[in-house]
Formats: sequence, C-alpha cells, structure tokens
Amino acid sequence: MISGNLFIITAASGAGKTSLVKALLEKDQHIKLSISHTTRPQRPGEENGVHYHFVKDAGFLALLEAGDFIESAFVHGARYGTSQSTVNAALAAGNDVVLEIDWQGAEQVKKTYPDAISIFILPPSLEALEERLSNRGQDSAEVIAKRMAVADAEMRHVVAFDYVTINDKFDDALQDLIAVIQSQRLKSKIQLQRHSALLQKLI
Repeated sequence: MISGNLFIITAASGAGKTSLVKALLEKDQHIKLSISHTTRPQRPGEENGVHYHFVKDAGFLALLEAGDFIESAFVHGARYGTSQSTVNAALAAGNDVVLEIDWQGAEQVKKTYPDAISIFILPPSLEALEERLSNRGQDSAEVIAKRMAVADAEMRHVVAFDYVTINDKFDDALQDLIAVIQSQRLKSKIQLQRHSALLQKLI
C-alpha cells in the first residue's frame, strides 16, 4: 500500500494560514486535515472535533503523559498537540495529511517524520499582519499586541522550512500550496509505486 504524504503548514498568527488551508482542502479531496487538540477557549463559529478538539488543561496533560502527541506546544497561553495515531492511520490509508501547526510543532514533527514537507506562509508586511489580526474581531487589543510582539520571533524560523510563500494575494498563495503538493505527488518514487502495473508493461 502506498502511504500518503505529510505536509506541515506554518505561519505567524494572522498571516492567513487557516484560510489558505481551508481553501486547499476544498480544492483537493485527497488531502485530510489533522485536527489538533487545544486548551484555548472555543471561538464563536468553531466546532469541537472540526476546528480543534477542545480539552481542559488536565485532559491535555493526561494525553501528553500517555505519549499520544507527536508534537505539542504552549502558545499564547494555550496548549496544542497532534495525535500520532490519527496521523498514521490517515497516511496508511493513502491520504495526504496536512498539519496546520506552529514552528515549534513543525520542529518536533520533523524528528519523527523527517520526510514531511514543510511550508511557511509569510505576510507581505508587519503592517498587513497587524491589520489582519485586528480585522478578525476575535481578540482584544491586548491579545493582538502580544501576538505582534512574538510575530518577529516566529518568522525567524522560516529558514528551517522546505518551501516559503508570501500571502499578499490570496489566490497566488493558494496556487503556491497546490504546486508544492502536486510536485511531491509527482516524485518518481511515488509515481513508480502507484503505476507499477503500467511500468511492467512499458519497460
């Protein structure tokens, strides 16, 4: 059985990562999003098990101690983690899986899955980043100030990623993501496995 590809998509908060991943999933039915666990409060419009698995701090720590997470991080006052069993099941079924996580999580995942393909999304400017955070209307001015304070530190980790796109024009950034995923699927190792029957007839 051909296993799927694991993609890591990371960005500073407000750079448009979530919107781009949502559009990507709508364009490509062969990509599955790994749903992370988090202790942060559920925002208006979010569904448990769809956007995140929302858990209490004690529940998260219990899962962490049990070794259920391939990555976990404490970001902006909340905990986040990714279930290894869920990711492995999706990959084994031949699906491509996207992890929408921060740079700390990406670093941890790469240790377990060194072949994972990592993509970092940058904003066109710090001013645009602050404007996007404000326009969301989900966070207080104090929270936005804190997010901007760490944005510079987050973006310094861009050098560790395989691919980089700048989300200035949304459609262009989306096409960049699609191009990265398609190029991975066309690698000779994957294609030769997928089309082994045809190859035996041709060669």
